[in-house]
Formats: sequence, C-alpha cells, structure tokens
Amino acid sequence: MERTRFWPEATEEAFWHWNALAHGPLRHLVDPMFGPDCGFPECGCHGAGFREHLETVLHLLPRKSARELRALVRALDERILVRAKVIPADSPDAPWWLGRF
Repeated sequence: MERTRFWPEATEEAFWHWNALAHGPLRHLVDPMFGPDCGFPECGCHGAGFREHLETVLHLLPRKSARELRALVRALDERILVRAKVIPADSPDAPWWLGRF
C-alpha cells in the first residue's frame, strides 16, 4: 500500500510524528508556532496532515490490521485531547484534528 499510494515508511513517519505530538511539550499542541511542521500547509507535515494520513491508512488496511492500528492511534488521540483541553472534540470518531493544528 505504501509503495503504490504513498512512499515507503510513510505510515511509520506519520505515526511517529503523531506520537511525538501526543507525548511532546504541550506548546506543540496549542501554539502553531511551536508545532512539528515546516510552515507550508501544502506539505502535509503538520499535526493534522499526519493524523489525516493515519486516517486514510486505517480505511485502506485489512480489517484486522486496521483494528490494531486504530487502537494505537485512538490512545494517542485521547492523550492529545486530554492534554490540550482547548481542542474541542464532539466525538473521538469525528475528524477533530482538521483545522486544529
């Protein structure tokens, strides 16, 4: 999937960045000046871009693999939402990360 749709290790990279955002300094969550991006929204190397990549992969993977990855991603999502109370989320299943980073 990565070779045909993305690039080798794209999902590992996105997961690493999402994990770093979940466990890194709180200022990365609430202040875009300190976030993990390069400053170019088109690049996709921002919090929402990493999470959106993971969401796409979750829909492309076989059911069992998607379930395993979803459990890991959901734990990071919950950690981010608990740490950054300024990010409103109606539901953990809604794409709350869009427009938040």
